[in-house]
Amino acid sequence: MSDATEPDAEPEQRHDRLHRVATPGPRNSLFPWPDGKGRLRIMINYVVILVCRVSPSLPLKNWLLRRLGVTVGEGVAWGLESTPDVFWPELITVKDDAIVGYDATLLCHEFLQEEYRTGEVVVGERAMIGAGAIVLPGVEIGPDAQVAANSLVVADVPAGETVAGVPAEPLGGGDSGESGERVD
Repeated sequence: MSDATEPDAEPEQRHDRLHRVATPGPRNSLFPWPDGKGRLRIMINYVVILVCRVSPSLPLKNWLLRRLGVTVGEGVAWGLESTPDVFWPELITVKDDAIVGYDATLLCHEFLQEEYRTGEVVVGERAMIGAGAIVLPGVEIGPDAQVAANSLVVADVPAGETVAGVPAEPLGGGDSGESGERVD
């Protein structure tokens, strides 16, 4: 077992936190998905999430998403058309006062050719996810972190960091202040 303070120690990555399920057979892993989640459960999740996507009421969205198993902190804001994972919403945690922007997607699953993977997505306190961003399974976004619009988040975002791009990478040129705004 390696100590995290050793110079050779690698920090845990998103892929280390994913649960892998082999799906052998003649087709890709999307075909046997009912073995992992029931059809009725997915239909209910889909309808509830569809209502959440178009509802302008933040309290209603938070209440409905909690019914699906999403851990939603106080003061969380989901933008219109934002989409939590339909298959495994119970793997999502969005902490107090975080913002999930317009048309952003939080995915907790990946369907591949011969396996599917699931992983928790954690959005820290006061973190912000920009419009159209996609967060992949197993990613942790730290408190006060910011994800720019249309970014693809494939790795953890440290507290107070601002990331942008495909894949999302830290923006250089400044430290983050307490308010989460860049300070140059």
